Amino acid sequence: MASPRLLARFHRRRYPSSTAVSACCPFAPPRPLPLRDCSSAGMSPPKPSTLIRRAACLFTLLTLSLLMLYTATDSIRFLHLPSASLSSSTLVRIFPSYLNNSPSPNPMQHLKEVLGNASMGNNTVILTTLNDAWASTNSVVDLFLKSFMLGDGTHWLLDHLVIIALDEKAYNRCQAVHKHCFSLVTEDVDFQEEAYFMTPNYLKMMWRRIDFLRSVLELGYDFVFTDTDIMWFRDPFPQFFPDADFQIACDHFFGDPDDLNNMPNGGFNYVKSNNRSIAFYKFWYASHETYPGYHDQDVFNKIKFDPLISDIGLKIRFLDTAYFGGLCEPSKDLNLVCTMHANCCYGMDSKLHDLKIMLQDWRAFTSLPPDLKNESVISWRWEIDEEIVRALTLIRNVGCGCRDGMIH
Repeated sequence: MASPRLLARFHRRRYPSSTAVSACCPFAPPRPLPLRDCSSAGMSPPKPSTLIRRAACLFTLLTLSLLMLYTATDSIRFLHLPSASLSSSTLVRIFPSYLNNSPSPNPMQHLKEVLGNASMGNNTVILTTLNDAWASTNSVVDLFLKSFMLGDGTHWLLDHLVIIALDEKAYNRCQAVHKHCFSLVTEDVDFQEEAYFMTPNYLKMMWRRIDFLRSVLELGYDFVFTDTDIMWFRDPFPQFFPDADFQIACDHFFGDPDDLNNMPNGGFNYVKSNNRSIAFYKFWYASHETYPGYHDQDVFNKIKFDPLISDIGLKIRFLDTAYFGGLCEPSKDLNLVCTMHANCCYGMDSKLHDLKIMLQDWRAFTSLPPDLKNESVISWRWEIDEEIVRALTLIRNVGCGCRDGMIH
């Protein structure tokens, strides 16, 4: 039998004292409580108030954890996904407002939805790109949209226009003024500022545009691409060639739509989705590595003579400046003009000035009685020296670094 001393020693085992939640730090996690033998001498179950405090503390910690997780998720500014179906290494980023407005977290699925909502019955859309420099109130985009409102039979075309925003501010502005918007930026490039002609950002922007347009063709959509500094005065579709795969406006038109020597302007083109046009856009984009430092218009001028164009069977047509004019070579008859481009124009202020004059001249023309419209030759108020314009156009088309102050 054990001695009384050993029994006393056995019954005097020490138990670790419970650790209470610190009153000065109510969110500190409680340390694990040791198991207690409630049948032991002097031991009793925890009081109800103690259990309530522990449960409240655990509930608070769980709530804070969930709140922190939500905040971290909400703070993600951009969603990075590989660009389109698309073999390109560039990334598509979607702005935070996209996450709140898009029914799909997949940017390519979102693009399909936007194109589908804007599409005409024959899978045709009108596309333009926009960055913050042109997106502010009373800037180029406002005049662009206004031209559709003032044009002859052009208002309905707004239902089929998709604005491709190149930065977050442009995307937010688009959502405020138009219903079909898609956000797209190039990895590690900020297109928010004004992109001057032939600068590195300008070149990246132009080539990103070519790559994106290819993806639109691959999704099965025909498109009219238009720069935002183009005024739409009439529906252009009746003037397009029905048998062409690729049609492009000109800085200078020599009179024959099949003449490859025409001087094209990449700011306006109509392209049909088929194997020929997709192959051409892939070739066009790949050629920027063959001709580094050149923009898309320069490269097009080089590859339009390439035997590959004939091999793939691409049918190219150049659009007459009588219908698709610009400051380089204006449409002289306002009874015919469909679009007017503020090309051969330098700087934001100059573009805004000339675009406003175009709209004013158009309004004056449309207010004339029908007999005066038909009998009078009404010209634009600005006069351009054609020899100077042709010289500037030539410089632009051979890529000699004419510094046009805005995006084309």
